[in-house]
Amino acid sequence: MSKTWKGAKDFLGLDEVSKIEFLVPLFSEALGTFLLVLIGCASCLTWDESHPPTVIHIAFTFGLAVAALAQVLGPVSGCHVNPAVTAGLVVSGNCSLLRAICYIVCQCCGAIAGAAVLKVVIPGPTTSRGIGATTLSDGVDSGQGILMEAIVTFLLVLVVHATTDSKRRDTTGWAPLAIGLTITVAHLAAVPLTGSSMNPARSFGPAVILGSWTDQWIYWVGPVVGGIVAGGLYKLGLRAKNKDDDEASYDF
Repeated sequence: MSKTWKGAKDFLGLDEVSKIEFLVPLFSEALGTFLLVLIGCASCLTWDESHPPTVIHIAFTFGLAVAALAQVLGPVSGCHVNPAVTAGLVVSGNCSLLRAICYIVCQCCGAIAGAAVLKVVIPGPTTSRGIGATTLSDGVDSGQGILMEAIVTFLLVLVVHATTDSKRRDTTGWAPLAIGLTITVAHLAAVPLTGSSMNPARSFGPAVILGSWTDQWIYWVGPVVGGIVAGGLYKLGLRAKNKDDDEASYDF
């Protein structure tokens, strides 16, 4: 019975979230998502109608931003900055439930703050064209949007697990770059279809500031399902196997 209780405590993570030190990773997640939304969504702005931002421009901005943030904030909180990544890590046993809930709240708050600051710092005429909110392209229905978001997020969460697996020695030091490049290629593929959110918080922040909730649920369902499936699949059959007993961790 005590073993069952210990397992339940570890899953909930009550001990870790009750410590004052836990405020530091919470701040890290809020700050990381704030910067990601501010910088990433800024790359989506149309300053000149005749020269809108290109898919390559947007893809590399988001990918390099996440790579930079992971390098800085990875040792602090793991730099999830994405509710779908956090959900996938809960399923694989690398993040406790209470930690995940706290992280997701902070990620959403950071995203809202990032979108708000972006709206403040850009000129009015540019703001009228949006602040990088994600929407489905013409002709793309909700089912197609969910599937595409699930697939690209599935790839991201698989790469997160693989590059941060403590049992793998071949990926040491490569996690930020690998994750950043994964986000870049996913954006190259999905921006024309869904805007390539692959991050519910990234879509949630601009939606709150603009008061526009069209298709918002798609950008939660798709990425979270993709992240959960990836986390479960990695835990069940794709994780590295050697003599070490340590679980994979998103912490760098």
